[in-house]
Amino acid sequence: MTTTGGAAIHREPELLGQTVVLIGGSAGIGLETARRARTEGTEVVLTGRNAERLKQATLDVGGRSAAAFDVNDAPALKRFFDELPELIDHVLVTGPGPTYVPLLEMTGDQVRREVGDHLELGLEVARNAAPKMRLGGTLLLMGGTGGRKISRELGIASAATAALPPFTAALALELAPIRVNLIAAGFVDTPLSASYFSAGGLEARRDELRRTLPIRRVVGPADVAALAVHLMTNTALTGATYDIDGGQQFVS
Repeated sequence: MTTTGGAAIHREPELLGQTVVLIGGSAGIGLETARRARTEGTEVVLTGRNAERLKQATLDVGGRSAAAFDVNDAPALKRFFDELPELIDHVLVTGPGPTYVPLLEMTGDQVRREVGDHLELGLEVARNAAPKMRLGGTLLLMGGTGGRKISRELGIASAATAALPPFTAALALELAPIRVNLIAAGFVDTPLSASYFSAGGLEARRDELRRTLPIRRVVGPADVAALAVHLMTNTALTGATYDIDGGQQFVS
């Protein structure tokens, strides 16, 4: 509800009666998107690997149901979608962050895994989710902006980052009228991001971002959740990449 000139204006939830599946929904961006989607009237279904954490997350957001499995287990992923009792509208896929290793220190298997895993995961989710999705629904993939620069420290992450936008666009054409979009985030203050730093290093990074980002604050999971829900509600958006990094790529 908002007010204009003292008069109350009631706004209908934009996703009322729809269902959102959060792949990786027990923490961070996935959990915050579930919370945001609930405020817009959706039912939410959460998945994750840690059953206890998933159970608590589902209780926290009032989720309809939850399923604990490893999303990289293709048979388990297929079984999850096959067993959904009703059609769904939107799917958000989050996953592990990139691995930063200099190229010459990587094995062939590591290269194939780092470049192929995100594409393969997106493809497997698309393949299994599409038959259960209503037309006009949304598949949202997660990428990043940090890997767009080239450096020895980033290694193969830059190649993996570059592959996701054209993959998303091609998938949008194949799945139409289901929509497919890519969210490219910079540093987001989540437990996953924290795992890359020591305690002191994490706070130093936050301080640096507060000083240098044009928005003068650190991007949080609620910011990404707001973008994700907008991409679900705006039915004209498909095949595109949406940056959300507070201007990080322009000042780093």
